Amino acid sequence: MSLLKRIEKLGQTQPGASAPQQPAAPASPPPPEEIRRRQAPATPRDAFAELKTRLQQKIVAELDPKLDLSKTDQVRRTIEELFNSFLAQEEVVLARAERMRLFDEIMSEILGFGPLEKLLQDPTIDEIMVNGPRNIYIERRGKIEKVPLSFDTDSHVSRIIDRIVSPLGRRVDESAPYVDARLPDGSRVNIIIPPIALCGPTITIRKFARSPFTIDDLTKRGTWTPEFVTFSKACVEAKLNVIISGGTGSGKTTTLNIFSSFIPSDERIITIENAAELQLRQEHVISLESRPPNIEGRGEVSMRDLVINALRMRPDRIIVGEVRGGEALDMLQAMNTGHEGSMSTVHANSPRDSLYRLETMVLMAGVELPLKAIRQQIAGALDLIVQIERMRDGTRRVTNVCEVQGMEGDVIVTQEVFKFEHAGIQDGKVLGKLKATGVRPKFMEKIEAASIFLAPQIFGQDTRFFQ
Repeated sequence: MSLLKRIEKLGQTQPGASAPQQPAAPASPPPPEEIRRRQAPATPRDAFAELKTRLQQKIVAELDPKLDLSKTDQVRRTIEELFNSFLAQEEVVLARAERMRLFDEIMSEILGFGPLEKLLQDPTIDEIMVNGPRNIYIERRGKIEKVPLSFDTDSHVSRIIDRIVSPLGRRVDESAPYVDARLPDGSRVNIIIPPIALCGPTITIRKFARSPFTIDDLTKRGTWTPEFVTFSKACVEAKLNVIISGGTGSGKTTTLNIFSSFIPSDERIITIENAAELQLRQEHVISLESRPPNIEGRGEVSMRDLVINALRMRPDRIIVGEVRGGEALDMLQAMNTGHEGSMSTVHANSPRDSLYRLETMVLMAGVELPLKAIRQQIAGALDLIVQIERMRDGTRRVTNVCEVQGMEGDVIVTQEVFKFEHAGIQDGKVLGKLKATGVRPKFMEKIEAASIFLAPQIFGQDTRFFQ
């Protein structure tokens, strides 16, 4: 007999049970959450959920408020003792699998992230999307699907949101209804709540792999080729300034992590981000994170403030997680004044679009500069643009690698060094490979000045011309 039937049978045979009475009419209009619940299709009574709620409330009420939650093993033993005690009082017999499932879900509610905990533990899931309490979607292998999980109410979602943002010193309320945050494992979180989100509290989690992708992993996936990796390593070691461009979810941060891994360990690296996501392996790394204003509208520390401050910290490398506004001007000025080897990412659909985006963001700094002066700053600062794209089949591929050669008149001149050649679609998979264009970039002089010499074959050139 299933758990649901056993609990329902137990409720029907309890002594003194009386027929349910007609509830009295509410004295005041029901809250919006209740209205949405009533408008939703009726669902059968979930006895398992009711049992879980009862046990959870009893355990939380019994836990010592001074209990050190950082001692996970001790807390787990304490909760398990209370769970076994209260479950025995319920006089419900559960199979071992059902008992373990019940305990794990209660643990997730008390110490974890509720229904999201199971999804966060699944390594095959790339993204989690909560659209209100009843609709949870995931992205797996580039495809979006709905999962049979849900929150109880809007308040239930709000409790999990508070658990996410509180350790970071962030807040979400009617005065600040959206926020960017991160989970303890580094996963990126965006939260937006009513009245801005009409469907209820909305959570979007971009998961990071527990073991970060390596160069070999991405080479096997076809993201890039060994020739591109050799070329990129030489560019980073020679302190070329690099911009990684791409759309949302295309893999810009992952690519930036790989590029950052090429930085020698004896250099001082300063990272600047809205929400700390980069996972650098070097020892001498200082991570800076911007801060929104407090409830009084004070205390904001912007990305631009951090870039300006980083220049006073004796950096060998400045890595900006993503340029989105006026900090682009300060970043370009840093690249033009001796801080070589800097890297960043930008949202754009092509290398040429990334240059236009940088022009726009420099104008957002509020400094009145002629367009030609802005383009001269960009052309003088940047050496390389790497374009990465998310394909129709969900795979991520480097599609363009462009050298920024300088100015011709009022136009920034670029030259493709690598380009992705499409070879059609087979069984839903995009076929193709990143190939060299045969052009040897002008900045090879900088690379060779750093005593790094690349074989002509990397650029698709015939070695006979160099013998």
